[in-house]
Amino acid sequence: MTTVKDLMTRDVVFLTPNQTVVEAAKKMKALNVGVIPIADNDQRLLGLITDRDIVIRVIAEDRDPAKAKLQDYATMDPVAAQPEWRIQDAARMMEEYQIRRLPVVENGKLTGILSLGDLAVQQPSEQLSGKVLEAVSEPAQPQRGAIKESEHIA
Repeated sequence: MTTVKDLMTRDVVFLTPNQTVVEAAKKMKALNVGVIPIADNDQRLLGLITDRDIVIRVIAEDRDPAKAKLQDYATMDPVAAQPEWRIQDAARMMEEYQIRRLPVVENGKLTGILSLGDLAVQQPSEQLSGKVLEAVSEPAQPQRGAIKESEHIA
């Protein structure tokens, strides 16, 4: 039986809630990742900040990323997996919540992160990762009337 700890990425870099969005963006670039966990100094998971959060919640809202604190723009209290979970259970959670990255917590502490890519590398799970990918990749449709013909995006 394959478990989350068999596939998860360990030694996950995290930031603290009082760090800025700019720090998160620079860390994402340096690590070539799209998510950074937010944790306290004891490594207790508090939230996640994604590249999408930065674009939608900070940049598109004309906030200053150099002053914007992660605690104000991250998704706080995210769902998380346990290392001993069966990989199918983690995949089901990713599908249900339509997420591509699932933090892994043991005894309250961040111990890893499981991504859709981690699922895809496991041969027997090709159907599993395909099913999850399909669920989290449902086409997003803009809200009708959200952008009027007279509006231009600069």
